[in-house]
Amino acid sequence: MPAKGFLTPGQLENLQKTVRESDDKHLRERVLILLLMNDGKTYQEISDFLGCSYRSVAYWCVHADPDNLESLKDKREQGNHRKVTDVYIELLLSVIEKEPSEFGYEFGRWTGERLATYMAEQTGIELTGKQVRRILEQKKYAYLWAKYTLEDRQDSKKREAFKEKLRGYLEASKANPDKLQIWFWDESGFSLRVIRRRIWVKKGSRKKVTGQRSRGKVNVMGGVRYHDKKRTCFFIDKGNSVSFYEQIKNLYASIKNEWISQGNLGDTFITSGMKILLILDNASYHKKKDIIEKIEQKMPNIQLYFLPPYSPDFNLAELVWHSAKEYIVHRLFKSVPDLQNLLDRLLNDGELIIKWDRKIKNKGNAVIAT
Repeated sequence: MPAKGFLTPGQLENLQKTVRESDDKHLRERVLILLLMNDGKTYQEISDFLGCSYRSVAYWCVHADPDNLESLKDKREQGNHRKVTDVYIELLLSVIEKEPSEFGYEFGRWTGERLATYMAEQTGIELTGKQVRRILEQKKYAYLWAKYTLEDRQDSKKREAFKEKLRGYLEASKANPDKLQIWFWDESGFSLRVIRRRIWVKKGSRKKVTGQRSRGKVNVMGGVRYHDKKRTCFFIDKGNSVSFYEQIKNLYASIKNEWISQGNLGDTFITSGMKILLILDNASYHKKKDIIEKIEQKMPNIQLYFLPPYSPDFNLAELVWHSAKEYIVHRLFKSVPDLQNLLDRLLNDGELIIKWDRKIKNKGNAVIAT
């Protein structure tokens, strides 16, 4: 560290003039570091006075040349700080115009996070998804949502009556979950070719989104319990009456085992256990007469309660599927086992964090089951 009064009169005058006249706040700060050091201030005193870091003070005290103001300018001002090169941008714009399948990926659409991951693998330049999106926006790209609604198909009177009745069930379940459990049940498919209605396109134009997503699909059937948001999901080959009945049996068995683990006798579950209200949509195999009869005979604690037509917004399970798809759409994976393992952790092991009071965009309606 230079001694107090190390600046010559000429250097001192030149630095003071720079503080008065320069429009560069960074240059003025570094000049002040030299001036304060010339007054005999310590690194820590200078850092506290200027509100900058101790490391910055130590750096400029050692590397600054009072006779050369250029030495006080950060080399990053010349553009060296920019991670992104012209080659990076050129490659990014070429990638965005191609389908992910051309690069060996099975998902259907690029997102900022996926682009950042891919570009880091290709160039070694690591950016965040937000930084990639900013570059694309500067190049006049926009990430667009397609819009649709189910309101024209819904019966408002049936929906209002259902909503009022559901509200009463939910309150009773929350107050006495040992007497009444409400499970929202649904099925969903997760594909390696995730269809995103939002994709990167040049502003003023739109791309058509095809529906080819059958390849590499993982089918899931399961439910979410209302009072504690517990999720129980099963992987199935196909959604039909057979798989529906089998998974209802699995759900029933898990609830019964939970009842037994609380110190109750399994033989008393039917007579003393809680009632299970299963809220589900109107898929044809949910309503097959023989399936309903088997459920009533073998699992009398369960009562099926069907949603009004075209009312996915009343099903809390929709929020689970939506949140899981939002999560996986930003991840790179190339095989069905990779996808299924991830889904198992998200849906059954509790790794998926869900904001239960949020609304789902572009689902016809926001989820209002809660």
